[in-house]
Amino acid sequence: MGRVTERRKVIRIRDGAVSTRPDTLVAEEPLEIRLNGKPLAITMRTPGDDFALAAGFLVSEGVLGTAEELQNIVYCAGATVDGSNTYNIVDVRTAPGLVLPDITLERNVYTTSSCGLCGKASLDAVRTTARWAIDDTAGDTADPVRLAPELLAALPDRLRAAQQVFDRTGGLHAAALFTEDGELVDIREDVGRHNAVDKLVGRALQDGALPLSRTVLLVSGRASFELAQKAVMAGIPVLAAVSAPSSLAVDLAAETGLTLVGFLRGASMNVYAGDHRIALRAEATQG
Repeated sequence: MGRVTERRKVIRIRDGAVSTRPDTLVAEEPLEIRLNGKPLAITMRTPGDDFALAAGFLVSEGVLGTAEELQNIVYCAGATVDGSNTYNIVDVRTAPGLVLPDITLERNVYTTSSCGLCGKASLDAVRTTARWAIDDTAGDTADPVRLAPELLAALPDRLRAAQQVFDRTGGLHAAALFTEDGELVDIREDVGRHNAVDKLVGRALQDGALPLSRTVLLVSGRASFELAQKAVMAGIPVLAAVSAPSSLAVDLAAETGLTLVGFLRGASMNVYAGDHRIALRAEATQG
């Protein structure tokens, strides 16, 4: 199986001095995801947690929602000419009788390590396929999640402290789940931020923990539409990012009731949607 990191020789130049040294790099390899034996998607990922990644991807596609709907996941042998197993192809088998969305078997998706599926059609698809409502503004939800800005401000440091591979490579995105009290539940790293989220969600599916209705999802980069989509599909009510959100991510958050926080750095942050979950001390200044 591919390793999480690899060593490469580099020429290092520092203040005019030239030296040769080994450098630790994050590994990136393709993973083909098959659904009941049929090719479905290819993603570039950091090897590790491949089964969770595949399961989480299928949650975001609306295929899986409970552990009972997943029969098993296996690596496929015979992926090369000599028949050896490269551990770069997984086949997800769904439970007998599970009705699959038509789109999943008719399209072949190629996903890069930084891409997102965008467009109003995708926004409509999330609205119609999400299994769990996260909009608690109507008041019929008992004890909706409510977070103090100070709690949110503390989360990036907690995420950074738990990033093990980033410390060796500096080349990984991270996604972490926290409780509404700020306790770290799980963290995953990957060369692709959406893969890191899929690994979190997939593990939660395997553990029977969906929907993640009382959690906060924190990502180390920007908040794209695809990450907002994955949060909604997993029933996560709060998505926070240390960088900027996209316009379509904000649109999706506003339509679904997702709380979306961007530029979460130090004591500063921007709340783009779902501010009813943020315990503000004073009225926001109109601008």
